[in-house]
Parts: sequence; C-alpha cells; structure tokens
Amino acid sequence: MAEQMNELNGNIPPRIVDVNIEEQMKTSYIDYSMSVIVGRALPDVRDGFKPVHRRILFAMNELGITYDKPHKKSARIVGEVLGKYHPHGDTAVYDAMVRMGQDLSMRYTAIDGQGNFGAPNGDGPAAMRYTEARLKKMSDHILVDIEKETVDFQYNFDDTLQEPTVLPTRIPQLIINGSSGIAVGMATNMMPHNLSEVIDACIAYIDNKEITIDEIMKFIKAPDFPTGGTIYGIEGIKQAMHTGRGRVVLRGTATIEPTKNGREEIVISEVPYQITTDNLTSRIGQLVNDKLIDGISDVTNQSNKDGTRIVIEVKKDAVAQIVLNQLYKQTELQTSYGINNVAIVKGRPKTLNIKDLISEFIEFRHEVILRRTKFDLRKAEERLHILEGFMKALDHLDEVIRLIRQSNNPENAKSQLIGTFEFSDIQAKAILEMRLQRLTGMEREKIKQEYDDTILTVNNLKEILGSEYLQYNIIKTELVEVKEKFGDERKSKIQYLAEEMNMIDFIAEEDVVITLSNDGYIKRTASNEYRQQRRGGRGSKGSGKKASDWIEHLFIASTHHTLLFFTEKGRCYWLKVYEIPEGEKTTKGRAIQNLIQIDNDDRIKAIIDIADFKNETYLQENYIILCTKQGTIKKTVLEDFSRPRANGIIAISIEEGDKLIEARLTNGSSEIMMALQSGNAIRFKESEVRPTGRGAIGVRGISVDDTKDEVVGMICISNEALPSVLVVSEHGYGKRTSVEEYRTAHRGGKGVKTINVTDKTGNLVGFLEVKEENDLMITCKSGITIRMSVNTIREAGRNTQGVRLINLNDNDSIAAIACLDKEEEEEVNNEEENSNEEQNTQ
Repeated sequence: MAEQMNELNGNIPPRIVDVNIEEQMKTSYIDYSMSVIVGRALPDVRDGFKPVHRRILFAMNELGITYDKPHKKSARIVGEVLGKYHPHGDTAVYDAMVRMGQDLSMRYTAIDGQGNFGAPNGDGPAAMRYTEARLKKMSDHILVDIEKETVDFQYNFDDTLQEPTVLPTRIPQLIINGSSGIAVGMATNMMPHNLSEVIDACIAYIDNKEITIDEIMKFIKAPDFPTGGTIYGIEGIKQAMHTGRGRVVLRGTATIEPTKNGREEIVISEVPYQITTDNLTSRIGQLVNDKLIDGISDVTNQSNKDGTRIVIEVKKDAVAQIVLNQLYKQTELQTSYGINNVAIVKGRPKTLNIKDLISEFIEFRHEVILRRTKFDLRKAEERLHILEGFMKALDHLDEVIRLIRQSNNPENAKSQLIGTFEFSDIQAKAILEMRLQRLTGMEREKIKQEYDDTILTVNNLKEILGSEYLQYNIIKTELVEVKEKFGDERKSKIQYLAEEMNMIDFIAEEDVVITLSNDGYIKRTASNEYRQQRRGGRGSKGSGKKASDWIEHLFIASTHHTLLFFTEKGRCYWLKVYEIPEGEKTTKGRAIQNLIQIDNDDRIKAIIDIADFKNETYLQENYIILCTKQGTIKKTVLEDFSRPRANGIIAISIEEGDKLIEARLTNGSSEIMMALQSGNAIRFKESEVRPTGRGAIGVRGISVDDTKDEVVGMICISNEALPSVLVVSEHGYGKRTSVEEYRTAHRGGKGVKTINVTDKTGNLVGFLEVKEENDLMITCKSGITIRMSVNTIREAGRNTQGVRLINLNDNDSIAAIACLDKEEEEEVNNEEENSNEEQNTQ
C-alpha cells in the first residue's frame, strides 16, 4: 500500500535486479558470438551462402533483375537489400555483391556486373553509384522453385516481410566457390573446386552412399582456383578431403623464354589466388633492390584486360630456373592456403570433410525435391478439382446456364449451383468466373485434354513421392543439366611431388606391343599399329633399325604390369611396362642398358609379364620355369622374384658353355614341352621338376647329343586346355600340330620328331603354343614383320615340313615369332601389300 501511495505521489522506487557480472558477460558474449557465427560469418552447408549473399540474390530476384533483363544501378540494389532484409552497413552489402560478380574472386560468378568491378592489379571497384548489375543465368539454378514452398521463410528484421532461410540451389555452391569468414572463436576458409568434377562426385555419391573419400578424390582431384596457377603437392589436400582441415600450396604459372639479345626472361602469365599483380611486381622489385635476389635486371608489369603478363628479365650470367626458384621461395608467386571447412549444419557450426559436404548438399536437394513435388501435387489436385467441376458443368450446360440466369446475384447463383449439382464452393466460384468462350466446342475439348493431362501429372507426382529411386534420379538429372550448361575444364593444374606420386594412377591401362631387338633396343607401341595380312604376304617394315639388327622379342602386355627380364647369364631384372619408352612401329627404341643395369656382355633371352606382385597367394602358387640351350630345366616359386633390386638377382646358376633361352610362368600343374633345333621335341609333366632356390643349377629336361644342336624353345601347357603346337623354320615354313600327337614321356629323353627338317625348310627356329583365335607375328632379321591369323595355318602331322608362311628375300631368315591376341582389323590384300612394297622400294 505504501508503494502504491509513493507511485501516486510520483516517488517511483528504483527497480534494480542484482546479477553476477561474470555470468552476465558470459551469457551476453555467447549470444553475440552465436549471432555472428550463424547470422553473419559462416555459410550454410545447404546453399553455401552467408545471409548477406542470400539476401542480395533474393532481393535482385524480387526486383526482377534477371539475366535476360537490363542491368540496374548497384546503389538501387544495395538500397533494396538494406531497406528490406539486411540492416547493416552499405559497404558490407556492396562489397559482397561485387565479390559475387568478380571472376578473379569466384570460380563461378552469380552476378553480372557492368562497370568497374575491380581488377587483378589490386584496383578496387568503382562506387556503387557508377556500377550496374543483374543476375547471371547460373543464378536461375540457385533460385529455381523458390516460389514452390521448397524452403522455409522467416520474417525480416522488422517483421514486415518474409525472406528465405536458405535458397533451393541446384548447384553445390559451397564446394565450387568456397567461402571464407572470421566468426567469434572460429573461422572458415574453404577452397573453390571445379563444377564438372564436383557434380561427377555428387552423382557417384548418389549411386553409392558408401563411397570412400579416396574414391571421391578420383572425381574431385584438388581445388580449382579462378585465377589458375599450379597446385604444388597433394598431401595437404588429401588431409583436407579426409578431415576438413589441411593446406594447399599454389604457384603462379611462369615460363622461361629466350629473348632477342640471347638472354632469358621469366614470363608470369597467372598469379596465385587473391594475389594482385601490382603487389607481386613491387615485392620482386624490393627484393632486387635489397639484393636478396640476384640475377634480375628488370621487372615490368605488362598485364591488361586480356590477361596477366609480368616479364622478369634475367641477367646474362644468371640461370633463369634458379631465379624462378628464388621467386617461388621469397615472393607470393608461391602461396599456401589453410583449408578449414567449417559451415553451419542444422544451426550449428561443424567441420566437414568432402564426403560430408556432398552428402549434406544431396540430402538438402532431396528435401527440396520432396517439398517441390508435394507443392506441385497439391496444385495439380486443386486444378483437377476445378476441372472436374468444369466437366460436370459442361455435361449439364443448359441447366447450369438457366440456373445462373434465374439467380438474383452471384452469391445466390453459387448457392444454387452447390445445392443443385453438389459442386464445392471452389468449383462453383470457378464456374461463375468462367468466360463464355470456354463454352465453344474447341475450348471444351481443351478442358477435356487438360483434365486428362492433369490426371497423368497427379499420377506421376504420386509415383515420385512413393519412390526414393525416382527422387534421387531427378536430382541426378538436374545435376547433369547444370554440368552441361555451366561445366568447364580445370583452370588450376596439379603438380605432384616425387614422394606423392604413384605413377600407376596416372597411366591409362591399355595393351601395348613390347619389342626388344637383337641389339638390345626396346620400345612399346600401340598394338593397333600392326595390321593383319594374309598368309604368304610380304609384310611391312617393323622397326627403323640398322640392317644387322632384328626384333628378337615381341609380345603384348598391359601398361600397369611388371616385366621380369631374364638374361642368358641367368640373371633377372624388373621393369614397369609404362617405364618403357613409347615409340612408333618404325622407330628404333631405347637401349635396354639405359633402363636396367644389365652387363654389356649379357643379353635378354626371356621376358615374363606379371600382373600383380602384391597378391601373396598368387606369388606362392605360381612358378617360374627356366630352360637353357643345353636342355637344363629349373623350377622356382614366383615369390622368390617378388622383391625387385636395381642391379638384378641370380635366377639360375649357368654352367660354362650354356645359356638361358626361355622362361615361363606356370601354376605348378602344367606339362612342359621342349624342342630342339634339329626338329625333335619332348613332352613331360611339370611335377617331375621339383622346386629349387634361385641359385640352383636345375635338372635335365631333354637330351642334347650333337654339339651343334641346341634347344630353341619351351612351352608350358595347362591341363585345362590342349592348344596346338606351332613350329616355324628359319626359311619361312610352318605348321600346327595337335599336342595329343606328342606322347607324354619322362624328362631327360630325346623326344620325338616335331618337324621334318630339310635344306628347304632350314633348322627349327620357333616353337609356340597357339589357339585358332590367336594371331601370329613373324619377324625377320631384315626387320620385316608380318601378322596373320593362326587359323590360316593348316594343321599337319609331326613328321611333315609344313607350308610357306612368308616369302623371304634372298639372304633373309626368320628371327622370331610371337603369339598375339586377335584384333578386329581389316585384312590387307596380298596384291595391295605387294604393290605398296614395290612402290616403297622404288
């Protein structure tokens, strides 16, 4: 009562509440920090925008400043954003709008600016009263379907207007353009990426939700900066892809060019992201003046609207590459960026890896598709309801017209329609608002057609809502459409560091022809360079080498495989197929001594193609069979050859006067056949040869009595298939014989006849296992090669001389034969080849 009296007398007691200042400061600061984090500094993971960017795009869309409309003054746009949605400074809004229109800041710009929007040399944009802007076509795909209740809206700062809480973008904006911002107690710094790569990764994620980050990196290899440059090293990027935090090193693009006066100059054509050309030029000049970099005589910035060009003249006695390395080290020509992928997820800041970013975007798109489909379904059903009323009214047209004419007012007419025909309120209203022209025959047909179409639309929309597969398929379709419209090539190149490189990842896996000449020149060639010819053709030139050299080894191998080289001294060497220099069919190749550390007096005699050296089971269950010209054979487990050494290893101990001639890969249960120059061959089971270590000598495989005789070949036959045995003599005769004609014997015997050797045929030089679907490649000592189908060579008995396979010139003979996989190539006619050969000779 006393307090009330005091109030009446004007004596109002102070209403002070005591609070703890620490708690008050803590609560107030937390509220402030969350306001900055959520409402200003960090982007939303769904559309990739901060509130200011979202409000700018929404306001421009509301003003109708789309890509197909004229530009409007930037000040008009800034005023619209400030007055309706963003109660902050005009500089903040204008700077944000300018950045969205700068192709040197954004990988993909959303705003089309007109006027001075800034320059690469560091000049800022003109004042907003001088510039104009409009949305770009890409913004259509950011704001598309916003009118279909696809996103939530909220009241603006004074509760007078509604603004979207997020934009229903079809573009993974946050990943392709990145973002940067400093909040309270946290910050974000996200790199831009290539749109085509990101969309490919999004589609791969939709197809396989369990996709790993390493698999995603097959699509998104690294950031892609709007100013280009070269990304130097990938390890920090891998870390960021996996954890959301990492580091990327970016170098400007520089080339060393000769000048007219005989000196060299360094030309910088691309600078790192967010580095200005004027600042870089000034920094280089300062380092030269301070004598921190020697070797530079002049620096000029020749950049213009056509691109960046900084020319650095190098002194006469300086090395340009050394100067360039100094620039990378001491200037912003090489810059590093810390990656910190922090974004707002469901109202809270979170650090995200690349898979998190993709999954959040895809799930947001899924939500948008569902909300859009429900909206379209509701509108379609509402329209269908009205069309059903129209159809019913048209069926009772005369009665409806009479009822309307007899009514005193519209309300009475509506009530009569509802009571008489059981129309709904919406249907009755639509019928009363129908124009008389809709009653014509053509218009009635249109109503019927629209009714049928709307039923189909409703059914389709219900089908989409009932199928998650269809929903994600729509997302994929829309992403592909975005890629086709806006996708482009990478601007930033990637340079891997030596310790990061796994060359297999950068080599396309394909079959190539490996050739090794008698003099030791090796090369790999695309297998389709070798044309097929009919049996008896003249062949084509196979290698541009000297007349005394010829192709000794020729076979097909994958570029991802490893080759084991066995020498006549019994040593083994390793070499990746992709490490073999590539050359055309007519080129010489490269000396094998330049690739592996083989002795000058040693020669390669056998090559084995190994697909996988990491599979322990495969290594333990397979064997290398070695054969010497004096008939010795040896078996060693493949695992003993799985640890490469630069200087090679001992594969077999060779006795004096003997040489290794062949090596084969087997599974341990094969049959072995060996053939002599004199025409005999033996067949025995591999199990008769027990496995021994690499340093062992081996056991007798076939008996060689004559000192002039020697083993010319060895084949290993799998028990699963019995191929034909192909033999070729040095004068060009050959035949196929069934393996079954060779009886199985014990190793160490003399064997049986495999070809009737005569002066006409010459000695046996080739001994292969073949199938009808194979091709045969014959190489002569003159360098001539011919490719033919094995099925054109007829089968014959063991004790025959065979048929002529190739027409040889005088003093020429067969050097080597090889079995190749058949390719679908057009056969070349004998007469045409002979004609071409004659023309080449002339």
